[in-house]
Amino acid sequence: MTLTGTRAYLDAVQARLDSLVRTQADALQRAVEAVYAALDQDGMIYLFGTGHSHMLAEEGHYRAGGLAAVCPILLSSLMLHEGAILSTQLERTNGLAENILNRYAPTAGSVLFIFSNSGVNALPVEMAVVAKARGLKVIGVVALEYAAAAAAGPSGQKLADIADIVIDNQGVPGDALIPVREGGESMGPLSTIAGAFILNSILMEACMRLVREGKQAPIYISANMPNAKAHNAALVARYRTRNPHL
Repeated sequence: MTLTGTRAYLDAVQARLDSLVRTQADALQRAVEAVYAALDQDGMIYLFGTGHSHMLAEEGHYRAGGLAAVCPILLSSLMLHEGAILSTQLERTNGLAENILNRYAPTAGSVLFIFSNSGVNALPVEMAVVAKARGLKVIGVVALEYAAAAAAGPSGQKLADIADIVIDNQGVPGDALIPVREGGESMGPLSTIAGAFILNSILMEACMRLVREGKQAPIYISANMPNAKAHNAALVARYRTRNPHL
């Protein structure tokens, strides 16, 4: 058996990541500048997503080679392990964003990434509105082709209408790249792969700029590497009061 599906998926992902870097260069650069500015003022980088997009909030949290100033915005009922159907209902419900964000007490000048592949569900859209009202810079990561094909939620707005910076993850409507059978179902999602690439690329670029300017970049070291324990403990002590998930 040849791995034709695997090769097709690899080729499709590579092509779309290449397109992402080429077509989204300006948005990526603006996002780097926003993250750099926040870090330079000892601000925080918050990450939010519902459903499968919550994985991208966890992607940036307390990981080897990760930025210690990152704080995920997490609510277990918005994930999938406590009930996938409930999670879907909640992400389409208005009136939740304010209370969710209150737990983190973000300060003006910090950055919030919102990952929403369709860009239309009520809660991510509302979170963008609430965060901007509090003076946060909002970066929306969206599949713009998908968002164009999807109806807006109750507010009539989409994430791309509100975010200060919009990055198109190059995804397709339905987030499945490879047809399993002609004229039928498709598989092979892009959003998680592209979202992780976008997030880590931006954080890395901002930290590289800090270092070039002779400033400290608060980066975790793998716990299995030499001197990691003391290094990471100092970063946890610095950010513990601002990240309830440490």
